[in-house]
Amino acid sequence: MKNKLLIIGASGHGKVIADIAFKLNKWESIAFLDDDETINLSMGIKNIGKVKDVIKFINSYEVFVAIGDNEIREKVQMKLEQVNASIPTLIHPNAIIGKHVDVGIGTVVMAGVVINSCTRIGKGCIINTGATIDHDNKIGDYVHISPGAHLAGTVTVGQGSWLGIGSIVSNNISITSNCKIGAGAVVIKDITETGTYIGVPARRIY
Repeated sequence: MKNKLLIIGASGHGKVIADIAFKLNKWESIAFLDDDETINLSMGIKNIGKVKDVIKFINSYEVFVAIGDNEIREKVQMKLEQVNASIPTLIHPNAIIGKHVDVGIGTVVMAGVVINSCTRIGKGCIINTGATIDHDNKIGDYVHISPGAHLAGTVTVGQGSWLGIGSIVSNNISITSNCKIGAGAVVIKDITETGTYIGVPARRIY
């Protein structure tokens, strides 16, 4: 493991990532890369360049993509993988992780999260504050599970999907890739068509 961490993205999500990194106390130094030239310092951490500059740092830094947009996060992380960057997984010390849980590279698990046994979380995911993911779930790559979302047992979420704050997914449900589940929506049957779903029970609006 390299002893420096470079966080791509210095805005709100990046700040949370930095806070988790500080709590983990694994790195001697932390820096940001952000294309916003008005950001010189965030949380006391220097912005040392633009995203395109990352290639200069991959030999001495581990690199974490702190971009909330699933599609952009995927593009940036894929480029990092192509140049063999070292990409960590960040798990907040106050998260509860069960046995036989696999968490992919570039994924962050935030404070108060519970992930129960025999669950697989893909790479580049955001498992946000206070979310719960029960046993035998399969969460695809580059998924965002928002704060306070709750997934029951044996749920599958396809790559690139986004589950809004406070959403609920009943047990034995499958959600296809690249879906958006609105805040507070309740999913009680399989979602097989990509789209945006809201309401109780969740229904497709477009």
